[in-house]
Amino acid sequence: MPQKDPCQKQACEIQKCLQANNYLESKCQAVIQELRKCCARYPKGRSLVCSGFEKEEEEKLAMKSGSK
Repeated sequence: MPQKDPCQKQACEIQKCLQANNYLESKCQAVIQELRKCCARYPKGRSLVCSGFEKEEEEKLAMKSGSK
């Protein structure tokens, strides 16, 4: 049986917040930050819902190293 995603609860909270606020991310920064904190607690690849943040971080690092 697959393991439950450790950050699934936070991801669901983001969806609820976005739906309640007409998908305005600016209204949901607190819950987005909670998901980021959750993702930071687990090794890369452990949480499927964190994969978007992981990709975002990789892109930021690639841009930084390319601008030197």
